[in-house]
Amino acid sequence: MPRLSLSMIVQNEAAFLGECLASVAGLVDEMVIADTGSTDNTVEIATQAGAKVITVPWEDDFALARNQALAATTGDWVLVLDADERLNILVKDGIQKAIAMDNALVVNLMRHELESNQSPYSLVSRLFRRHPAVQFSRPYHETIDDSVLALLEREPHWQVIDLPGVAILHQGYSPTLLKERGKTQRAKHLLEKAMADSPQDPYLCSKLGALYFSLGDEKEGVKLLKQGLKRNTASIPVRFELHYHLANAYRRQQKWELARKHYQKALDEEILLPLKLGALINYGAFLQDLGELGEAIKVYQAVIHIDPSQAIAFFNLAMIHKAQGNLLEAIKGYQQAIALQPDYAEAYQNLAVTSFKAGLIQESVDAFQQAIALYEQRQSPEAERLRKNLQEMGLIA
Repeated sequence: MPRLSLSMIVQNEAAFLGECLASVAGLVDEMVIADTGSTDNTVEIATQAGAKVITVPWEDDFALARNQALAATTGDWVLVLDADERLNILVKDGIQKAIAMDNALVVNLMRHELESNQSPYSLVSRLFRRHPAVQFSRPYHETIDDSVLALLEREPHWQVIDLPGVAILHQGYSPTLLKERGKTQRAKHLLEKAMADSPQDPYLCSKLGALYFSLGDEKEGVKLLKQGLKRNTASIPVRFELHYHLANAYRRQQKWELARKHYQKALDEEILLPLKLGALINYGAFLQDLGELGEAIKVYQAVIHIDPSQAIAFFNLAMIHKAQGNLLEAIKGYQQAIALQPDYAEAYQNLAVTSFKAGLIQESVDAFQQAIALYEQRQSPEAERLRKNLQEMGLIA
């Protein structure tokens, strides 16, 4: 059996690292962790878990740090994780079978972006044969893909394969964590720096364009996304992202036909269906905006067929049923959304309103109180507004 090395770069990851390392126990033969200047007990946690820890200076370049960590590994294969990720135990057998294949060079892994509805799944090239030509490039959103493509041109016998199922669970894209860890501003700084060197790179146009738009700079965001498509050199996954982000941008600007055009172009790209979920969910919401409820229902049904765990699809379906007066179907949809996501305050709130309209008063009050409790946990003013409304209606004291 080929030897497998875990390779990581970390800085102040004490809150996550232990769980990450525990997730690969029994699978990897060595753990190599490059610390870029932690001031908490990250290094201690890594050492206690049996990892080899090296210190590398942080030079505003994730690829550089990744390659230094990679150089310290000794396995036949390398698995790359971030501290806020963990390996899904269900794929361990699949990984062992994949790396035993003679001509396999890269095994793409499906990553579930927890708490992200925009793009709940992504495909990442994080498991690869330790080959001197395989190196990371790009200072942010670093990847081995460029070096792999160059190697495949010289040595076409190698294979890149996709591992079925979700392999990595990632919690770093939750809004709270992004804010706490300053990821957004760091991403902006590093992407702008890379963009100055490669202004026509479609990949950078996609990442920085979407980031600008999320930060409210709509004009510059759209400009970069259009620029990424203009040269017609983007790979299929990057082209999908460019169309998808442009569609979201035009939807927000209420440029309906442009939005529709780019949603459809994104969805026409030949990528794995789970990777289209974010685009499908947003396209469904777009169709709701336009009142095309029958088409929106079909889109959400497609989402549920691809991934029955998408609570937002059940919620949006329920919203459509409610708008159409199908109260019992709407109630069922909200309940399904809550079963999948128990802290879904908006689902409880809408369940309460719909139950009240259906004459289910006690069920309505119970759902309202659940919504209030969840909004209070978020410190949302919606909690007090709902409480006052219920008091005025005489439903609670």
